[in-house]
Amino acid sequence: MTLRPSFIALSLALIATPTLAAPKADPTKAVAKMVASPAFKTAAAKLDADFDRTVADIVTLTQIPAPPFKEEARAKAYLEMLKAHGLTNVEMDAEGNVMGVRPGTVTKGKGPFVVLAAHLDTVFPEGTDVKVRREGTKLMAPGIGDDTRSLATLLAYMRALDAAKISTKADILFVGNVGEEGPGDLRGTRFLFNKGPYKGRISAFFSMDGSDPSRIVDRGVGSKRYRVTFKGPGGHSYGAFGLVNPMTAMSQAVVDLYAVQAPKEPKVTYSASVTGGGTSVNSIPNSVFMEFDMRSESAAELAKLDQTFIGILDKAVAGENAARSTGAGKISYDAKVIGERPAGTTPQTSDIVVLTAAAISALGMKPEHQDSSTDSNVPMSLGIPAVTIGSGGKAGRAHALDEWIDVEKAPSVQGMQVGLAALLAVAGVN
Repeated sequence: MTLRPSFIALSLALIATPTLAAPKADPTKAVAKMVASPAFKTAAAKLDADFDRTVADIVTLTQIPAPPFKEEARAKAYLEMLKAHGLTNVEMDAEGNVMGVRPGTVTKGKGPFVVLAAHLDTVFPEGTDVKVRREGTKLMAPGIGDDTRSLATLLAYMRALDAAKISTKADILFVGNVGEEGPGDLRGTRFLFNKGPYKGRISAFFSMDGSDPSRIVDRGVGSKRYRVTFKGPGGHSYGAFGLVNPMTAMSQAVVDLYAVQAPKEPKVTYSASVTGGGTSVNSIPNSVFMEFDMRSESAAELAKLDQTFIGILDKAVAGENAARSTGAGKISYDAKVIGERPAGTTPQTSDIVVLTAAAISALGMKPEHQDSSTDSNVPMSLGIPAVTIGSGGKAGRAHALDEWIDVEKAPSVQGMQVGLAALLAVAGVN
């Protein structure tokens, strides 16, 4: 069973520094006082003083390729970085996630754990040029913002906590996880929560993904993805004219899917995305395929759309078999699931969201609640408090070859403080 303490009840009693008595009623005031405390200011000063090192870490990690399912080189490098930062129980699990513990004073490394994770993988295939270019305060390279900057920010937090001699009540588990992007299908966090050594021992989860420090992702957009192959007898386009054609069934399925009126609240989307097949221009194809993507922040609505989609496929195939000759064989289809991400929500009234919003406000920003598909989907679907936050600063062109981040020091350090404050508010400070 997963241990889930009441974080506001726990954290408000714990975030006091030795010179600050935390109030027990108002989380916004409590977090603001923590941010104004001498200990936190010392940590922030370390973030500032160490910023060039953080930028160097970003460059080093970015230039180690980490394509989907091939994150091992970057994972090994990050593992050594975690060891160098004095964490305990530093290890790589069976899925390839790397992690280490900063023990708390109450639980002393035994859990439950507050997790802060960033993903190691990028969307870019092997052979992509990942050399970092710099223009002024902008660094440009594939994957530099999504999510390499976050990996370096986690290291900066470890150094800042040590420099300020801040100890937390709860154990903190720092994680560099695999498999967040595309075909990875959240395999790293799935393993972390369902099979890894910390299964059942995580009480709160922060995913640091992207840069915007005012962003709180508290709604996880679920998805279901299929590769549907339509098969038939095939034949000569002239000589066998009149036979059933799998292309027709596939085309009808697309038309019928796009006739579905998707609800706007909760938001539901679908897409016919990739297609191929056939032999030649003068042949009726014996096999064609199409990939489909369906998404929603509501698990119920996603399941409903999924059921509708299967019905559309059945109808399209039956319609083509009824419309043309099946003398040489019938049309059939095979729907293979190629991706499935669970939907989930962390209520805005929950402790982790309230405390994260308070941290954003305390650093002079306005919290922006958003939905997205991130590593937080997994704990959200399991009922474990989770949010996704930014690493600080500005960024753009994610998933593009000209991806960039801005490392102007002052706003970057200001943004970095948000995640640190949120982490401490949840983990509790002595």
